[in-house]
Amino acid sequence: MTSKMITRVEGQVIELERVFNAPRELVFKVLTDGEHLKQWWGPRGWEVTVSNMDFRPGGQWHYCMKCLDQNQGDFYGMESWGKSVYQEIDEPEKIVYIDYFSDAEGNIAEGMPATTVTMTFEEVDGKTKLVNRGVYESAEALQSVIDMGMEEGITQTWDRLEEYLASKQ
Repeated sequence: MTSKMITRVEGQVIELERVFNAPRELVFKVLTDGEHLKQWWGPRGWEVTVSNMDFRPGGQWHYCMKCLDQNQGDFYGMESWGKSVYQEIDEPEKIVYIDYFSDAEGNIAEGMPATTVTMTFEEVDGKTKLVNRGVYESAEALQSVIDMGMEEGITQTWDRLEEYLASKQ
């Protein structure tokens, strides 16, 4: 049985929370290793085709998700590039990074909302409570990514993470 994601939105802040049936060290590892991320990152029907990670403060993860599901209509074949720049790493408890939309060269996409993300990993009876707190520059910027389907995308991504964690234990 998968745990339900809890979402709280207030002004320019969105907080997502979910308990994963896996030890904290494993959850931290599969969220901070580019090879692991390629196996589960992104909504269903999307695959990480490029994953370049330098996991350290000041380092970054530059990646591309591509829609390989023909049933997703106009999204089929679409690429979505992103870049995360790591600010703070406290293994296995916390990661702080700035998440950007980017292009294939890693240039930040103008006019697209960036978010400062703080992920915390809390051990709860052998499971891990993951809290993802995103702060946007404005409530409007946050609303724009919600309108893009971000919540559904994260729900599917975290479902895939749950399945991947189960396969690794």
